[in-house]
Amino acid sequence: MRLPLIKKIGEFIAEKDMDYVLETIETLEMLSEIQSLKDEELDVIGELISNLYGAVEVQKAIDAGTPQKDALNDFMKRVVGSIDKG
Repeated sequence: MRLPLIKKIGEFIAEKDMDYVLETIETLEMLSEIQSLKDEELDVIGELISNLYGAVEVQKAIDAGTPQKDALNDFMKRVVGSIDKG
């Protein structure tokens, strides 16, 4: 996951609407089911989906009253924590 991407997507969500991002996630998930995709292409789609989901989670925390910096830091701590456990 890339923090700059998550921040930029979060700006988009705040400016526009989270539904655009959720629909993009659905589209990318559907595209990932194409059998002829190469591993590299699937990796890129997966990374995009991960960043989009990350931005949605961060934005939900911000909407609940968490300052952006804290929301981003808390999210990244959870991601790193889940990687360390895996």
